Amino acid sequence: MDELEIGKQKFLEVVKDIDSAVEVVIPTVSSNSQFLISLTKGPNRKFIMVHEDDILDIPTENDILAKVTIMLKSEISAL
Repeated sequence: MDELEIGKQKFLEVVKDIDSAVEVVIPTVSSNSQFLISLTKGPNRKFIMVHEDDILDIPTENDILAKVTIMLKSEISAL
């Protein structure tokens, strides 16, 4: 598994830890170094932009993990 796949897997784990009912779709490739990620819970859907570097650094950088976790908690609570 390459670095990007490891980062995506960690991203999915963070989402599931926050709310296991949320479905996540992460594109296979980024656009302009950004991933347009879909979060869906029931009939509600929200799209968020996450920088490719943040996805890559989630497994190894605690400050990036904390930043992404805070952002996800906020976005998921709005679903």
